[in-house]
Amino acid sequence: MADHRQGSRRRGQGELEALVLSALAEADGPATAGWVQERLGGDLAYTTVITILTRLLAKGAVTRERAGRSFAWTSASDQAGLAAHRMRRVLDAESDREAVLASFVTGLGPDDERLLRELLGQTGAAGSGGADRPRGEGAN
Repeated sequence: MADHRQGSRRRGQGELEALVLSALAEADGPATAGWVQERLGGDLAYTTVITILTRLLAKGAVTRERAGRSFAWTSASDQAGLAAHRMRRVLDAESDREAVLASFVTGLGPDDERLLRELLGQTGAAGSGGADRPRGEGAN
């Protein structure tokens, strides 16, 4: 058979986290790992789902509460929040934050740059001119 996935393609950690967060977002309330596994089609091992949920808990992207002998999990962040968290972790790992931010901003397309300027203007640099400032200045 010609399976376009070439067998069981390994998914990246970020992709699995996004899938788990999407499943939790669809839940009517706190959900068990078993429910998440079932919601994702059951092709992930239960232990993999638990590992992903535990990693998301450490990142602050989910919360958990006791549910009998197990836990019920709730999304504390949407996919955009998780992506933003990953971006901050990458930035925090670099010694030259200014160079990383400058490189990131110069690589943006015109529409994304405009959007970023608008967002910076909305959050404002506490009265310091916000969106009118050159890239990255006065951000922190």
